[in-house]
Amino acid sequence: MTTTLAAAPAPAPAAGRGPWQLARAELRRRLSVKISLAVVVLFVVMAAGAPLLSRLGGWSPDEFDKTAVDPYLGGKPLGALGGVSADHWLGVEPVTGRDLFARTVHGAQVSLLIAFTATAIVVVAGTAAGVAAGYFGGRTDAVLSRLMDLTMSFPSLIFMIAMMSVAKDVNRILLMTAVIGLFGWPGIARIVRGQTLSLKHREYVDAARVNGAGPWRILTRDILPGVAGPVIAYTTLIVPGMIATEAALSYLGVGVRPPTPSWGQMIAESVAFYDTDPMYFIVPSTCLFLTVLAFTLLGDALRDILDPRGSR
Repeated sequence: MTTTLAAAPAPAPAAGRGPWQLARAELRRRLSVKISLAVVVLFVVMAAGAPLLSRLGGWSPDEFDKTAVDPYLGGKPLGALGGVSADHWLGVEPVTGRDLFARTVHGAQVSLLIAFTATAIVVVAGTAAGVAAGYFGGRTDAVLSRLMDLTMSFPSLIFMIAMMSVAKDVNRILLMTAVIGLFGWPGIARIVRGQTLSLKHREYVDAARVNGAGPWRILTRDILPGVAGPVIAYTTLIVPGMIATEAALSYLGVGVRPPTPSWGQMIAESVAFYDTDPMYFIVPSTCLFLTVLAFTLLGDALRDILDPRGSR
């Protein structure tokens, strides 16, 4: 009697991975992304937990410690490295004796809050304007495109300084967020407009239109998912610019005002002491440098992966 052996079933094909899974795998592969992401998470956690961290350090950002400075040497911090000690982990400010660790973590909170909020305004406004201009075209595109050109033609930093200088008795954080967001949206709007122009003539968009889908359904179901990749990539690249802009305005004295701490404000105040107390300059400058660099490297990687055509 012959025995017939059943053929072994063929192995199931590996499940295909979508673009977002491939993007995550590529991001995990890059060492620079891992380091940048770790730095970003560190500073975000530091900013979110600023009140708790300052309590752990034992000092509030506005609390003076006259015993930590030498009144006979112009308020120079006592001890090495700008007064680094068990009581003051990063030293103290000259003259005032305020704890540098507490002011640094609270400065991170202010700087990142303004940067993230302004970026959210820029992304929402720019995406909405770009999608509307690209999809509807005609007069809508003409009006929005001219508005983009008009906004981008202004010397934004000069106008920011002027607007911040004129408006005095207002919340500085809200004002800076609004002013920075006002001049930042046209860049991402142009990117989204170009992506929308290429997507609105795709077959699946035409099919949705033929099946009776309205503009709102097409925009939310078909167009926005298609522009999500470039928007996410360029959003990460916008954040370091926002952080640097906030620091620049505070450095020039028109941003966040004392006693509210800010990295740019701390750097401006440390210029007078960089030769006698370099730690006062090094600490906020290093935080600003690392944050901007980490977001920039992360944004470059995301742009290469999610928008390879735009990075060429």
